[in-house]
Amino acid sequence: MYDIHFRHDINLLDIAWHGQFSSKGVAAYARECKARFVQEGFSPGYLLRMDMSGSAVQPQEAVAAFREHLGDGLFPRASRIAIVTPSVIAKMQVRREMTQDYLRIFTEADEALTWLLETMPVVA
Repeated sequence: MYDIHFRHDINLLDIAWHGQFSSKGVAAYARECKARFVQEGFSPGYLLRMDMSGSAVQPQEAVAAFREHLGDGLFPRASRIAIVTPSVIAKMQVRREMTQDYLRIFTEADEALTWLLETMPVVA
């Protein structure tokens, strides 16, 4: 259903979705995201890439569950969010639900990562 990877080298939480969520699936996903965030030692200000290209538009019950389990301060705040989806309808759903001014939507995962890393300091 989804893959969650923490990239400590670039402070990136990298998530890929592979299908539609049910409300129970969202609850399990939220629990895992929160637990792994703590286990991995991440803190607010990380980068987030959510690759939704392997999933369709989410059903309304799932959207409501995302709001309930992850919305309005229930998950640590990222400094930048990049959403990846080629779907015009999914883009509209994301724009309606995720209104952060530090969020951008991309059609390609590589473009999203490039944008996320623009603000990273160069290590000499």
